[in-house]
Amino acid sequence: MMIEILIIAVLVIIPLLYSGKVNTRTFLDEEHGFLLFLKEKDYDFYVAAKYGESVNPNKLLMSRIKNAFYGTLIIFAMMVSNLSFINVVMILIIGVLLFKMPYLSLKSYYKKYMHQIDLLLPYYLKNLEILCQNYTVPVAIARSIETAPDVFKSGLRQMIAKIDAGDSTIQPYMDFAIMYPVRDSMRMMRLLYRLGLGAQENKYKQLLIFSKSVSSLQNKAREVKYKNRLDTMEKKTMIMLVVTGGGTMVILLLSMLMLFGM
Repeated sequence: MMIEILIIAVLVIIPLLYSGKVNTRTFLDEEHGFLLFLKEKDYDFYVAAKYGESVNPNKLLMSRIKNAFYGTLIIFAMMVSNLSFINVVMILIIGVLLFKMPYLSLKSYYKKYMHQIDLLLPYYLKNLEILCQNYTVPVAIARSIETAPDVFKSGLRQMIAKIDAGDSTIQPYMDFAIMYPVRDSMRMMRLLYRLGLGAQENKYKQLLIFSKSVSSLQNKAREVKYKNRLDTMEKKTMIMLVVTGGGTMVILLLSMLMLFGM
């Protein structure tokens, strides 16, 4: 009965697609497609973190949907001769997994290289500090976007758009810190907001506080970088010792076997 229902469904859908009465562009459009609701809330951020702004996250999403659909279709074709309720559920679960796997891979990438993203913030803030000496904070942020690391550009543009729209509260800065939850991002955004609020005569004092905080972050970043290098060297040394020791033991064992064999 299950096979008959599926065959009828396919026979109904194919003519509708062919005649154009069902428009697939309504579903697969990268800007206004119906299937965009499947996109995870943090998907755009993870895509920007790995690929930069040159890659359209909506386009990647549609590619995920198509690949999951085709993969599910292939599995269905392989199991069509032995369909049951359990098999149909399994096929659907596999389809969901095929759709979710690229997202989980991006999320894993972000977590794995989070410390590298963390190291970029102090150096960006240092460049921003130099710009703040000559411009107001919003203007300095807008001018910094072009030379900022790709991973921060999307968040910076959103921040400037909110400020230009008239939001003079701390919220645009906090939204940026929430989007990039790295070390001390909240504190640095609060300092940046206060720097923007300060009167011209107090700007030097606020800028000095901001500069000291940035320098402290840079020192922490250097310490993390050196620690990572030491950990990598230690791991390589341990691997070399284990391989050397294991090779020596194998050679000794073979020598003893050859000696006793003689």
